[in-house]
Amino acid sequence: MKRLFDKDTWQEIFGSIQKNKIRTIITMIGVLWGIFIFITLSGSSKGLDNGFERAFQSIASNSIFIWAQSTSLPYAGYKSNRNITLKIQDADVLKKKVKGIKFIAPRIVAGVFGSAGGNIVRGTKSGTYAIYGEYPEYIKIATSKIYDEGRFINESDIKYERKVCVIGERTQLELFEKDEDPIGEFISINKMNFRIVGVHKFVQGGGFGDDGDIYIPFTTFRKIFNTGDDVAFFMIAADEDIDGVKVEKEIRTTLKQIHKVDPNDERAIGGFNLGEVFKKTMDFAYGLTFLSLVVGIATILAGVIGIGNILLISVKERTKEIGIRRALGATPLEVRTQIILESVFLTILAGIIGIILGAFVLSGINAYTIDMTDFPYTNPTVPIYYILGALALMVILGTLIGIIPAQRAVSIKPIDALREE
Repeated sequence: MKRLFDKDTWQEIFGSIQKNKIRTIITMIGVLWGIFIFITLSGSSKGLDNGFERAFQSIASNSIFIWAQSTSLPYAGYKSNRNITLKIQDADVLKKKVKGIKFIAPRIVAGVFGSAGGNIVRGTKSGTYAIYGEYPEYIKIATSKIYDEGRFINESDIKYERKVCVIGERTQLELFEKDEDPIGEFISINKMNFRIVGVHKFVQGGGFGDDGDIYIPFTTFRKIFNTGDDVAFFMIAADEDIDGVKVEKEIRTTLKQIHKVDPNDERAIGGFNLGEVFKKTMDFAYGLTFLSLVVGIATILAGVIGIGNILLISVKERTKEIGIRRALGATPLEVRTQIILESVFLTILAGIIGIILGAFVLSGINAYTIDMTDFPYTNPTVPIYYILGALALMVILGTLIGIIPAQRAVSIKPIDALREE
């Protein structure tokens, strides 16, 4: 420790570096490049990771979408190509029979998938928007933001078939004046007055939604559109600790049993497992992070080996100098410490420069992608423990690689070194 803060030690280290400036700089570039690649790739993969999380933030990452299609196989006296329609009662059966379902939200819609939308009128303004019949569970699965002044559909709305609605941002913009508060106001949906109880903020990635969507109670929807017990599709959130793929499989199996569908019919029940997609996406991001770690460490290791080589050459060139120091009383520990300190110093210096350059590059990438919405990428940063870990690794590698030339230096006998020409 005393040698670490000794002025003469550092003068000798800087003197040695000055004698071989170009060679030292070229060797340091290896370590610098390694840490630069590590920081840049790690930060970039983190930006992709953040982008995927942002894309899925408006909906539960373990969500499953299930809808009915037409059969492809005959079964139990029914012909193939029979159209299947999901029913509201199916939700209760699924809750009882399928383990792992946390929330289930039956949904029905007018205005998408080829159906006619609702004709919405407010004063002299009008428009056609998609109208969804919803249950309160929907907001627990698709975490749509409802502005503070309002609320979403609740159980009382369902029970009493209330004519209330939640409108989208675009609907508000097109039907109301700029500074007009829509909460408590009325709009006409198919010539029926609905009181607005909330405005939802649209977030890209929230499923089938749009910023003009209007949500009304499911029971009210089926009454005014005469859809009976029909359901367009189910939105389901599985428990976090349950395999979503297994839950989806059990849901499909149960629905096939309910609607008399051949168990081998793969077309009758359609679905989309967002949890599976989310897992694959995050695995891809983690894979990039691991790749950056491997490439960075390999490059750093190559650079550190280069520093070890230059120190071996330096020791050989300073054989006589080392011999003189030994003859004047320098102990093997002092000689060894100086060589190792030089190795660690060069490694850390190159690493810090690489970190700074990597930070500048990530800052530039962040500035360029900050407003990007059509690609899942945002805030490319490197966790601080990654940086601290990289610095610790460089200290360890610098120390280990410095031991070889240090041992070479102390193995030189003073009398032999003094004879060196």
